Amino acid sequence: MGLKFRYECYILADMEKQLLEELVQIRRHIHQNPELGFDEIKTSALVQEHLKKMGIPFDILAKTGVLATLRKGEGPTIVLRADMDALPLQEKTGLIFSSQIENKMHACGHDLHTTMLLGAAYLLKDKEFQGTVMFLFQPSEEGNLRSPEPGKSGGQIISETGRLSGAKAIIGLHVNPLMPTGTLGYTEGEALSNVCNFIITVKGKSGHAGALEHVIDPVLISSLLIVSAQSIISHTAPTQPAVLAFTTTEIVGEPAYNIIPETVILKGSLRVLSLDTYNLIVNKLKALMHGMEISHECAIDIEFTAYYPSLLNNSDLNNALSSVQRSVFGDNTIQQAGQLIAEDFAFYSRQIPAVFYFLGAGVEEAEKYFLHHPKVMFNEDCIPLGSTFLCESAVKLLS
Repeated sequence: MGLKFRYECYILADMEKQLLEELVQIRRHIHQNPELGFDEIKTSALVQEHLKKMGIPFDILAKTGVLATLRKGEGPTIVLRADMDALPLQEKTGLIFSSQIENKMHACGHDLHTTMLLGAAYLLKDKEFQGTVMFLFQPSEEGNLRSPEPGKSGGQIISETGRLSGAKAIIGLHVNPLMPTGTLGYTEGEALSNVCNFIITVKGKSGHAGALEHVIDPVLISSLLIVSAQSIISHTAPTQPAVLAFTTTEIVGEPAYNIIPETVILKGSLRVLSLDTYNLIVNKLKALMHGMEISHECAIDIEFTAYYPSLLNNSDLNNALSSVQRSVFGDNTIQQAGQLIAEDFAFYSRQIPAVFYFLGAGVEEAEKYFLHHPKVMFNEDCIPLGSTFLCESAVKLLS
């Protein structure tokens, strides 16, 4: 890894070597100083510093988010988006620029996203176009902890401000360490899944384990609920990507061998690619719980603690950018299937015509790990490719 830049044939016409080296140093600085969602104070300050240097005005949104506006004459508005937050992980890559902050790491590549968007801004400030480009540096894609609006991620908050309304398009990139550097991945339609976290509370009647006729056993009811809920997936979406995962079981109170508890709490995640199928599964899950309440004379409550809709890619926008894809990536654009991962770019995609791409960032000489792993590494050669693609895509759509 380093300043080799194998893809100079694609990018030297638009990006000077000096800018490439500066972008790598920006990326490494952000990587060494990761900040969690809605705490990206230093990262946001760094972004603001470079925007001031370029003379691009900006506003602060959602606590630490930065929305910059580059206007050149009359024309439509294009939004380019990057996320800035890190993850609560202890880095184990051994890189010379590894995280200097304990239990915080850019394991999802948001340091690269922020860097590439700054690179696109540096390129676009010297480009000829008619219209407006907005650069959105978004906080807290990874979740809603520390949110100024409880339960909402950075993308949801910003999408609800109305600041992006009227835009012709929004474009997002996400690095993928399992894809070869120099490739671009795209999925038609619903590309990433609807995801919710849930808490199910099963309340029965406590009592002695030897007097079951006087108790309502929430442990037994919970086990039946887990098995029955899985059958909803198999009977509702047998040929569609869908997962219902129960990840945590908790007995309220001090457990004992001879006491049936009163309450059991189940936690988990539902992931469904299709929005219609997601809604159908949620309704069937609620109906199942209501039926069990009646048959077992218990109380079952479900609380959804987070929700991201499925990410919707616009095929017309993607087709309009086909020439840019070829100029930057040659014939290396890969058609991909939908994936059961979530991205709060989805909130924008439900309001504005949107395209979201995976950018190859595999490191050839390293063992491959996927996103959110403490040993994941990304090839910095993807930086000029991502910056150039964002820049040229905006110019193409404005033309």
